[in-house]
Amino acid sequence: MTRRSEASTAFLAANGWGQAVRRFLAGDASDRSYDRLTRGAQTAVLMDAPPGTADDTAAFVSIAAHLRRIGLSAPDILAQDLTQGFLLIEDLGDALFARVLETSTTQEPVLYRAATDVLVRLQAQSAPAGLPDLSAADWAQAATFALDWYAFAATGQRPSSVEFVQTLTDALQAHADGSRVLILRDYHAENLLHLPQRQGVAAVGLLDFQLAQMGQPGYDLVSLLQDARRDVSPDVASDMTLYFAKETGRDVPAFEASCAALGAQRSLRILGIFARLCLVGGKPGYLKLIPRVWRQLQGNLSHPALSDLRAVCDGLLPAPTDTVLQKIGDQCASPSP
Repeated sequence: MTRRSEASTAFLAANGWGQAVRRFLAGDASDRSYDRLTRGAQTAVLMDAPPGTADDTAAFVSIAAHLRRIGLSAPDILAQDLTQGFLLIEDLGDALFARVLETSTTQEPVLYRAATDVLVRLQAQSAPAGLPDLSAADWAQAATFALDWYAFAATGQRPSSVEFVQTLTDALQAHADGSRVLILRDYHAENLLHLPQRQGVAAVGLLDFQLAQMGQPGYDLVSLLQDARRDVSPDVASDMTLYFAKETGRDVPAFEASCAALGAQRSLRILGIFARLCLVGGKPGYLKLIPRVWRQLQGNLSHPALSDLRAVCDGLLPAPTDTVLQKIGDQCASPSP
């Protein structure tokens, strides 16, 4: 048993769950993991977020409390050890949108409408104080992952980012740099739960929001509709974009340009993250997602407002052909023991 396992066992014992049956539930691209605990008829979830990583358990607790205050379904916190990075949280079940839609695609319009209504509620409320609020230049700099990792893995060269950052900054400043709202950042079908026993916006369970910050109104909607892990119906994506714009009183053409700029930034960053997860993290499974993210990037860059950015990206980023993906995969690190 590792020291981390010993620490988590002690945490559970101190909070009355030491005798519970423990089963691995989920892990993701971060260092965070989840175990489901069963104690008789009761269940709970252990969240393990080692200190020193990006996943701050104190932020999770704070944002969860805010979300519950405004009527949204973030899990209750049953016990916590913020120093060691352990949380015991409410078990919201297994009905992730992504799993539900694998067997019932007819529910996609209903589920995505519910998820969009959550964003309308979220953004209608005042955000907690003290959250990070990045500038357009900061968001553009974050997208250089596409150059530093994806382009590097594909070509062996790290191209200069000067023109790339300036052009993306200009696009964001022109189309996606207005009043900020609270954004959850990883708002997609793998982090949303179908809770039909609850009413209204509470029927959507929320996970993975500890990196919440201030951002643009379209960011979480783009995250939802341009999902790196599943294809969202074009009709649903179009309908929800128009619905969100109407519900929040936004000019549709301007909002579509904003979503294209935000979508380009997000797609570029994800390309780099997925390449890095292979090269450094030893996780080649993320490479199979790159073609979808590339298609989303090209869709965003096709917007007339982003013609300058498209020209820059065309000159720096090779398409993820089978040959390119194989080259990246050949450089994949050995998985951690």
